[in-house]
Amino acid sequence: MSEQPEATVDAAAFAAVLEGRRSIDLFQPEPVGVEVLLEAIDVARWAPNHRLTEPWRFYLVGMNTRHALIDLAAELDAAKKGERAGEARRARLTAIPAFFVLTSRRSDDSLLDREDYAACCCAAQNLMLVLWQRGVGVKWTTGGVTRDSRFYELLGIDAAKEVVVGFFWYGLPKVVPTQKRRPVADIVVERP
Repeated sequence: MSEQPEATVDAAAFAAVLEGRRSIDLFQPEPVGVEVLLEAIDVARWAPNHRLTEPWRFYLVGMNTRHALIDLAAELDAAKKGERAGEARRARLTAIPAFFVLTSRRSDDSLLDREDYAACCCAAQNLMLVLWQRGVGVKWTTGGVTRDSRFYELLGIDAAKEVVVGFFWYGLPKVVPTQKRRPVADIVVERP
């Protein structure tokens, strides 16, 4: 019989981090040091991944790429909803202190491709929880800009080899929203 691993974290404190994490839309203007993000990526890479493929790639967005991504998002919104929408998108993204992008390596094997994408989602959750515990908020977005070929080009991502899992905004939260979840009884189905 195998032994249970020794608990290294208080379960109630760990649950509080899990239950307390929120997607953040409004950030304080001060940036978070990149070393904090790198520490979170270090933990994120321990996410479960079938066959130990480690399919994730994290793209840290510098100032030049940031401006180009903001221009692209504003252009797309303006084309779809009008100039005012484009300028609103530009203002909103400009107010966000920092961005990064997470991709998953593509596979010709459809099952492996799906498993790798799921592993990247686990890595994203690990990363967001570590950052949240450090007081850093994150917003995981998958909007239209992430599916535009120019988004891939601006980041130097080969769309034949990687797929964007998310465009992440991060920084110190200005506002932390409240939320509720349905009761466990509403989401659990027991089968004899």
